[in-house]
Amino acid sequence: MRKIVWICIVFSIHSTLLAQSPEAAKKLLDEVSQTIASYENLSFDFTYVLENRQENIRQETSGSATIKGDQYKISFLGNEQLFDGEKTYTIVPENEEITISNPDDESGFGINPSELLVFYKKGYAYQWDIKQNVKGRPIQFVKLIPNEENNEIKYLLLGIDLRTKVIYRLIEIGRLETRTTLTLNNLKTNTSLNPDFFTFDVSKYPDYYINN
Repeated sequence: MRKIVWICIVFSIHSTLLAQSPEAAKKLLDEVSQTIASYENLSFDFTYVLENRQENIRQETSGSATIKGDQYKISFLGNEQLFDGEKTYTIVPENEEITISNPDDESGFGINPSELLVFYKKGYAYQWDIKQNVKGRPIQFVKLIPNEENNEIKYLLLGIDLRTKVIYRLIEIGRLETRTTLTLNNLKTNTSLNPDFFTFDVSKYPDYYINN
């Protein structure tokens, strides 16, 4: 009987360690990638919080995004950015200005929502982290450590909803005590979109200056 109990304890410990291994973390991330790839399109609202407690800084903004493959439309800080698969259009109503650029150009918001959902697939080592209950949702965090030394980022925490296998929260811990948190809400998938949803129509902006 003691031998059986001991075997059960050892098996339990082994199973716990396995569940918390880097392999388990990678497996969960792979499941997230597969889930996201299975959707024809998805849209969500998000909040973005920048904090530095030493400097007593806290800034919070919000936005929304719709993604279909590589195409996306994002609203953030009162502006809009559209990527139609070839060009990026950054629309700034306050200045009545539109900037048209190639996707590789460093312009616009600095946020690519299509990359946001798959960026973790390369360039990081994975560690199993804490699990939280957020309003009844089981959120499992995976710690992402950059493979190459990064002067700005210590590590990332990626919170994944275990029920839907979709990203819920991304926390970036900076080396200068800066912490940024991106939280996704109101996720919708496979919604009906107009055929021209990701098409830029210059006729809608007759008085705008276009920087091409």
